[in-house]
Amino acid sequence: MKVAILGAGESGVGAALLAKAKGLEVFVSDMGQIKESYKEKLAQAAIPFEEGTHTFDQILNADEIIKSPGIPDKAAIVHEATKREIPVISEIEFAGRYTDAKFICITGTNGKTTTTLLTYHLLKSAGLNVALAGNIGESLAEKVIENKYDCYVVELSSFQLDNMYQFKAHIAVLTNITPDHLDRYEYSMDKYAASKLRVAQNMTGDDFFVYNADDENIAKTFRGETFAGTAVPFTLKGAAGRKVFQEGQNIKVELEFYKGEINTSKSSLIGKHNQYNTMAAVAVAKLMQVSDEAIEQALESFQNAAHRLQPVGVAKEVTYINDSKATNVEAVWYALEGIKQPIIWIAGGVDKGNDYSTLVELAREKVKVLVCLGKDNKKLQQAFGRVVPIIAETTSIEYAVRLSRSLAEPGDVVLLSPACASFDLFKNYEHRGQRFKEAVEKIVLKK
Repeated sequence: MKVAILGAGESGVGAALLAKAKGLEVFVSDMGQIKESYKEKLAQAAIPFEEGTHTFDQILNADEIIKSPGIPDKAAIVHEATKREIPVISEIEFAGRYTDAKFICITGTNGKTTTTLLTYHLLKSAGLNVALAGNIGESLAEKVIENKYDCYVVELSSFQLDNMYQFKAHIAVLTNITPDHLDRYEYSMDKYAASKLRVAQNMTGDDFFVYNADDENIAKTFRGETFAGTAVPFTLKGAAGRKVFQEGQNIKVELEFYKGEINTSKSSLIGKHNQYNTMAAVAVAKLMQVSDEAIEQALESFQNAAHRLQPVGVAKEVTYINDSKATNVEAVWYALEGIKQPIIWIAGGVDKGNDYSTLVELAREKVKVLVCLGKDNKKLQQAFGRVVPIIAETTSIEYAVRLSRSLAEPGDVVLLSPACASFDLFKNYEHRGQRFKEAVEKIVLKK
């Protein structure tokens, strides 16, 4: 069998290595430049590849094409493959054929990375033989080569889900659905939501779908009456049919064979959105038969990924928080809502057509200073000029930190939560968050 792989990033190279290990004839093609580390992996496995072009004749001679998630279906090579009825699948679909391990698959517009990391931490801390993979940045296909795990916690983007057909999760999690990537879905929320619901496809009576019952788009799209698995809705609002919910600082799980009451008071995660993320992860842990005590201990030891409401340090009773991953308005809403102290808010960058109106009341209530960090800050100034007492602007992260330090009082929080993309001043959101962290450590913490 001949397999062509489009894209030589983490997922593409992982798929190539698995295909080679299973004795398939493999060819890898990438329109861009391939990283040296990936070239070395392909060369060591004697896998032929090309970069900077797609050789149509060779690719279209394959029996099956594995497509990296970043490549849209409207790309010429994908369009031609579809016209010739050559199957085009994702790395996840391909990897699922070669293991009998259970899959715990997590998706959602916001919160999926935190939920994935927390779920993995709860299970691993309890001693389960579990691996982490998917959109988190680790190839599932490459891990499946050794096939030494009992279960995989897999973060999935909508782009990955679009090319998954026979793959089945044992536990699927859907955190929420809000507008994002609509250019890939003909600007249709219905089509984007349907893509996200694919996480629960092919389920049987032994499988579970853990979902946010408070999310309007999930409620409109999910058809429980035709669903073969067990639905596990979680809620903060007391939605009907709830199975997982919060009472004070306790999360309660009430399923026929999976019951629990977990105290979350020692968790470091803040904000309403993280209450949802935690309920989802706790629900999975209980479905995997982890004890309440083990979950509580793991919640206390969990450290979230960098740049997601990440504490950087405290000086003179002022807390500095890096939330550089908050590149849209909704993510910032969760940050502002979750922090109870007065806030000096650092925001700005490349505006993505943002509507800031949902942040106005939170800003009026909590934000004492807005530091606009970007090349064009007019929209932020217009939105919050009559709401926030002090507004400043800069293109220097060091100046933003110095100014914040000078204006902060004991008990305040200095929050980097941009609501915008980073590409005007930084390489990406990680670079922006790292520069903020370094500036705080140098200027404030004197490290």
